[in-house]
This record gives sequence, structure tokens and C-alpha cells, in this order.
Amino acid sequence: MITIKDISPEQYSTYVGVLTVEDKDSLIGQWYMADSFFNPIQDADDKWVISVEEIDQCINPDFMWVKELPLIPYNPKPAPPFP
Repeated sequence: MITIKDISPEQYSTYVGVLTVEDKDSLIGQWYMADSFFNPIQDADDKWVISVEEIDQCINPDFMWVKELPLIPYNPKPAPPFP
């Protein structure tokens, strides 16, 4: 299992933290630092994820557990086709 401690800042944009549905529900509407809120999204495999930047910058004591989330390579959903 890869965690944030295992990657360099240069790799942050290529990984995301994996959430359970319960984790996702607990993060919606919550701040991770001043004026910044968690934004869980679904990847192309329909897994709930948050960015490594959100994980790294989290200073909210209620959500420090995100720093232990397993990381996976980010697999974005394809953009919808243009009409």
C-alpha cells in the first residue's frame, strides 16, 4: 500500500487517496485548511477519491486520518463529447 509518505511532491498530481463511501460522506462540506474544502470525486473506475494536495494540506484535527489513506494512480473519467 502506498501512502503520502511514500511519494515526492512531484508525484502528487499522479496519485489520489481512496475513500470509502462513508469516508466520502464524512468529508463533504468539511474544511481541510482555511477557505479550502474537501472535494471527493469519482474516478474512471467509480472509486471515490481526493487529491494528494488535499491530503497533504489538511490541518483539520478531525480529519487527520486522511494522511493515512491508501494512494492509487489517478484515473480520471473521460470528458464528455462535444455536441
